[in-house]
Amino acid sequence: MEKLFLSLLFAFSLGVGASANAAEKVTVFAAASMKDVVEEAAAQFKITHGADVTFSFAASSVLAKQIEAGAPASIFISADEDWMDYLQERQLISVPSRRVIAGNALVIVTQAGGERSEAIDILGAGRFAMGDPSNVPAGKYGKAALEKLGIWTEVEKNAVFAENVRVALQYVNRGEVNAAIVYASDLAAASGLAEAYRFPASSHSPILYPAALVGEGSAEARAFLDYLASDAGQAIIRAKGFVPAAEVGN
Repeated sequence: MEKLFLSLLFAFSLGVGASANAAEKVTVFAAASMKDVVEEAAAQFKITHGADVTFSFAASSVLAKQIEAGAPASIFISADEDWMDYLQERQLISVPSRRVIAGNALVIVTQAGGERSEAIDILGAGRFAMGDPSNVPAGKYGKAALEKLGIWTEVEKNAVFAENVRVALQYVNRGEVNAAIVYASDLAAASGLAEAYRFPASSHSPILYPAALVGEGSAEARAFLDYLASDAGQAIIRAKGFVPAAEVGN
């Protein structure tokens, strides 16, 4: 009887372990601008690898602070190097796993039907939205570009700061502002809007998206990070309006 009981207990423990492993999910904390990429990649990864991927999207600064506070993220994808550096300095990511998975461009968008023009003409004509330069990467890139062009002091009074680029897009979509400074990839995901101006690449630092495991990471998390860097993942990145990693010099 004792042997039977031990056998049943052992079998039960194996079953619980298998169920726990099967239920393990990959949780991706990603910059808001990566929403469409991560959702599509997660759907394809589920088909090819059978693992579930959940996600949380916000400004990179918000996500980094949440991870620092102990939020259960498996992978962090930042919209700039600074917030990834922030977590690396606090020894919260796996440094060997860190890699750039995409690049981007910075554009001014307006309602469709408008004409292309110079940045000063668009932004000087009325209110425009942009990420908050104090903590949102898109906002930092935008302010740097406007300073480089020598027009920040002229247009700053018209700026409406948003918590992330998707919120900035919503403002222009709803007609609450005349334009928004966003990533080219955000325009690719938006309807009813058009590119009115593209900032020269020389006007701001390269827009790079580093990704890394939070902590050492599970096998599933490592597999998803590898998937994003694979040909299949990079094809999704290109289709969503981003620049593949191989084309940004990384």
